[in-house]
Amino acid sequence: MRWDDLFADLEGQLEAAEGAELAAEVADRTRHEAAQLWLIDRFVPAAGHDVRLHLRGAGQVSGRLDRVGAEWLLVSEAAGRQALVPVAAVLSAGGLGALSRAPGQDSRVFARLGLGSALRAIARDRLPVVVGLVDGGAVTGTVDRVGADFVELAEHGPGEPRRQREVSGMRAVPFVAIATVRSG
Repeated sequence: MRWDDLFADLEGQLEAAEGAELAAEVADRTRHEAAQLWLIDRFVPAAGHDVRLHLRGAGQVSGRLDRVGAEWLLVSEAAGRQALVPVAAVLSAGGLGALSRAPGQDSRVFARLGLGSALRAIARDRLPVVVGLVDGGAVTGTVDRVGADFVELAEHGPGEPRRQREVSGMRAVPFVAIATVRSG
């Protein structure tokens, strides 16, 4: 009878050790998977949902996350305005939910949709924009040209169409200085 108790105790200890080993392995794998994620992987499944972004120098952007590019987010704000936000300007994000895109699930198209691609689409439309800068300043005008790492704006008043007589100057803004690009 004593041996039965001894073997039952040994079996219990073995089961507890196996359970602890499995829990440790699961926790280690979970930490490893999380270490493979990029911030953009958290935004992809949040598309179509409301998010709150706190941006360097530009305060808060809140609204429905419409599109996610490789380096940018497009958010529909109140009053029909949209904000293009470089992921590099995001200081914190709320409303992302629990899901993430699996690492390495980049499609070739998604990987090519960098900030320059989004800004070239805005330049094509020739609409007035307000470019919020990471230092808190802003530039208003129309995107005239998009380089590899900068955007060039024809400066004019907010909401005005680009007319030569209204253009007060040209301004080049490096991508790293952009906190947000809002429709005009």
